[in-house]
Amino acid sequence: MKVNGIIAEYNPFHNGHKYQLEESRRQLGADYTVIAMSGNFMQRGIPALLDKYRRAEMALKNGADLVVEIPACYSASSAEYFATGAVCLLDKLGVVDHLCFGSECGDIGILKRIADILLKEPDEYVRCLKRNLRQGLSYPSARTNALLQYDPSLSSQKDVLSSPNNILGIEYLKALSRLGSAIVPFTTLRAGSDYHDRRLGENQSSALAIRQAVFSRQDFDFLESQMPESAYLIIKEYLLTAKPVHINDFSFALHYKLLSERENGYDRFLDVSSDLSDRIRKNLFRFDSFRGFCDLLKSKELTYSRISRCLLHILLDMDTDTLERYQAMDYIPYARVLGFRRDAAPLLSAIKEKASIPLVTKLADADKLLGTEAYDMLKKETNINNIYQSTLALKSKRSMENEYSTPIVIL
Repeated sequence: MKVNGIIAEYNPFHNGHKYQLEESRRQLGADYTVIAMSGNFMQRGIPALLDKYRRAEMALKNGADLVVEIPACYSASSAEYFATGAVCLLDKLGVVDHLCFGSECGDIGILKRIADILLKEPDEYVRCLKRNLRQGLSYPSARTNALLQYDPSLSSQKDVLSSPNNILGIEYLKALSRLGSAIVPFTTLRAGSDYHDRRLGENQSSALAIRQAVFSRQDFDFLESQMPESAYLIIKEYLLTAKPVHINDFSFALHYKLLSERENGYDRFLDVSSDLSDRIRKNLFRFDSFRGFCDLLKSKELTYSRISRCLLHILLDMDTDTLERYQAMDYIPYARVLGFRRDAAPLLSAIKEKASIPLVTKLADADKLLGTEAYDMLKKETNINNIYQSTLALKSKRSMENEYSTPIVIL
């Protein structure tokens, strides 16, 4: 049995994602594909356009065999923690042979060279990095320059670290090395529009372009050319009864949380420095919306996405101490199943035999499967997803979906 693993957000699932699923399976001759997918909050500090179960269904109808959830403490975190949590999840299933990811570079050799330097941090590289930071360069620029100064042969690849999928790919490679995983990395050249491209193309637009178009249009028929038919039908039906979730839908909840924590400051929360904490307190009474506050706080040193992640961590009560407890549990103590295909029964049997962590398919049974600390992590994750569902329910003027009563997707 050959099993591919893919780490994804599918926010939403589009033609480029289908291409990656099909191409990686074809090139590697895989029998099954497992997706480690973000739940309801994304790595760039935003909520999912539509909920995790609909997105899991899209994946299962387009080549995936099993979808497991990346906990929000990793899915809404920095590239390093996102990659570590997701890779650890796939590794602990015990059956994944290849980690497949798209990249703008498309060359696994170059990505490995860079990952190796960043992981080992040779003395000369560190000296170059510190010198560049002292000269006032932002961290991404200082890191890129330090790499080129340490290894001039990478000069033709200077743009690799400016592309988001390359950055994530490098973090995947670092995570595989740190874990000593036997999973073999494999990359395909990313198809379609650039990750940051906001323009709609003929049939291979970025997820960002699709999200922007959904938020700005009343007629969603344009999605038909951007997504596989089955995914299009899912989102079309969804948007008939629910409204797409936007980061500003969490504005009131965030402002309340910021006001509640003002006296204590915010540096106990994940990724929030003391300087950023002070800036939040200083500007708190200028708050007008989640997105507007991100724009107000961003600077040369702190990008909009970094600020958005930090504010999301505060809203979701994701603090540094909690992450350290999760690290002490080796990051991932369970695998939460979002959906699977019935014809993937041999895959599920193999996971049950070889996995080092339990599969959770029903929340009501989780307390019998998990230890105390792992169960506490699952309950916190459930509460985070309830924040998403309650916001969706209020916006769409409908009843809130309960995590405990929502069935997983089975096709």
